[in-house]
Amino acid sequence: MTGLYGGTGLHLAVALEGVGWHPAAWRAPDARPADLFTARYWADLAREAERGLLDFVTIEDALTPRPSGRLQGGLDAVLVAARLAPVTGHIGLVPTTDVTHTEPFHVSIGVASLDFASYGRAGWRPRVSAGVREAGHFGRRRASAAAPPGRIASDADLNAEAADAVEVVRRLWDSWQDDAEIRDASTGRFLDRDRLHYIDFEGPYFDVRGPSITPRPPQGQPVVTVLADSPPAYEFAARGADVVYLTPDSRAGTGAAVSRVRAAEAAAGRGGEPLRVFADLLVFIDDRPGAAAVRKARLDELDGAGPASAVEVFTGTAAELADLLEERLDAGLTGFRLRPGVLPHDLTGITRRLVPELQRRGAFRTAYRETTLRARLGLSRPEGRYSAPAAATTGGGS
Repeated sequence: MTGLYGGTGLHLAVALEGVGWHPAAWRAPDARPADLFTARYWADLAREAERGLLDFVTIEDALTPRPSGRLQGGLDAVLVAARLAPVTGHIGLVPTTDVTHTEPFHVSIGVASLDFASYGRAGWRPRVSAGVREAGHFGRRRASAAAPPGRIASDADLNAEAADAVEVVRRLWDSWQDDAEIRDASTGRFLDRDRLHYIDFEGPYFDVRGPSITPRPPQGQPVVTVLADSPPAYEFAARGADVVYLTPDSRAGTGAAVSRVRAAEAAAGRGGEPLRVFADLLVFIDDRPGAAAVRKARLDELDGAGPASAVEVFTGTAAELADLLEERLDAGLTGFRLRPGVLPHDLTGITRRLVPELQRRGAFRTAYRETTLRARLGLSRPEGRYSAPAAATTGGGS
C-alpha cells in the first residue's frame, strides 16, 4: 500500500485523554487513575506509543473538569508534552491549547520551546472554547448578543478568531530569521537585530506587533492540527492547519468529509501543500472476538450511558481494525488518529496488536526514518516570511 504523501502505508496517531476516552475508563481493572497526575504515567504512555512507531501523540486539554463519571481535572498539555520530550526520541508531541482565552504570543513561545526541547517533533492543536462557563474563568469576555444559549459566540465567529490566532502564532514563529543568532563572543554580538522582525498583525480579534522572544523553531513551523466537524471548522482548518482530524461514521461518510475539506481548501484559496487528513476513531481492542464489545458494555453500565462523543466507536480484534483502516484509507485519508477507550489497555492493543498486524500486511512502517514531525508527514520545512531586507526590524537587541 502506498501512502498518499509518500512512503509506504498509512499514518497512525493516538489521542491521549486522561485514563481513556470512555467516561468510566478510570474504573477499568487495569486503569491507573492514581497515577494520572504523575510524570511517570505520561512518560509510560508516550514511550509505549513510540514503541509502536506511531507518528505522533496528541494530548488533550480543557478549561473545565471532565464530564461526570470521569476523574476530574487534568494537567496542562504543553507542560506534559515538554516533560515527554526528553524521555522520547522519535514520536511527535502535539499538545492542545485553548485559543479563545489564551493570548497567541504565549502559545507561540510555548510550542516553539517544545520544538526546541524535542529537536523538531512538536505540533499543536488549537482548541476553541465556546462555553460561558469556560469564559467565567477569565472574566474578560461576555456572550455576544447573537450567541446561542450557553455560548459566548457563534461557531463562525469563534473559528474565525481561532484562524487569526493561528496566523499570529505562525508569524511570531517566523519573526526570527533562521540565522538571527550570531553568538560571536569576540564582538559581543549575540543577535543580528536586522534579522528580527515586527509582525505588525492587525485584525478584528488581535493586534500584535512582535517579534517573539524565542528563536525560530527547528521545524520552522511546528505542525498545526485542527479537529473539524462543521463548516466553520473546515474553513478554519483550510486557512491555518497542516493536519485536520475528521469524525466520519462510515466509509461513505469518510469520503464525504474529505470532499468537504478539499472544497474548503479551494474556497479559502489555499496554496502550497494540501491538508493531511486523519480520521478519528474511538477504539476498544481485545484478542478474542466479541471480548472488546463485552468490555465496553460493562463500562457503559458502570457509567450509565457510555461515550457521548460523535466519533465512531470500534470494538473488535486487531485484525478487524486493520481491515477497517485499510478499507477507509482509500477514501482519501492520510491516516487515523485513534482514541483508546481505556488507558493503557487499548493503547497497548494498538501498539502490540494492531501495529504488528499492519506490518505483516506491509501497511505500516517497521522503523522511524525521519527526524522531524513535518518530515514524517511529508511536509517541507517552510522558508521564513520576513527574510527580505526591506522588512521592518525591531531596531534593538544585541
